[in-house]
Amino acid sequence: MNFFESEIVQEEAKKLFSDYQNLMKIGSDYGKFDREGKKMFISKMEDLMERYKVFMKRFELSEDFQAKMTVEQLKTQLSQFGITPDQMFAQMNMTLERMKAELDQSSN
Repeated sequence: MNFFESEIVQEEAKKLFSDYQNLMKIGSDYGKFDREGKKMFISKMEDLMERYKVFMKRFELSEDFQAKMTVEQLKTQLSQFGITPDQMFAQMNMTLERMKAELDQSSN
C-alpha cells in the first residue's frame, strides 16, 4: 500500500493541519490572552510540534518512495532558508521556550 493511501496517515495529516490552522487563528490574539490562556496556547503548540515530529519520523522511516520524496522536498525547501528539519524544530522549541520565559518574567 502506498504510504499516502493509508487511512491512518491521511487522518493524522488532516488532524495536524486542522489543529495547526485553528491554533494559528487563535494565536493571532495571543497578546490579548490572560496568563492562563497563554500557558494553554504554548502547551497546545508544544503538543502539536511533538505530533508533527512523530508524523515526520514516519515519513523518514517509511520505505515508500513518495514518503521519501516528501522528506527530500521538505529538506530542499528548508535548505533555501539555510536550515534543516532538525534546526526548524529546534527554532520552534526555542520560540516556545522564549514565550514561556516571557510569561514567567511577567508574573514576577
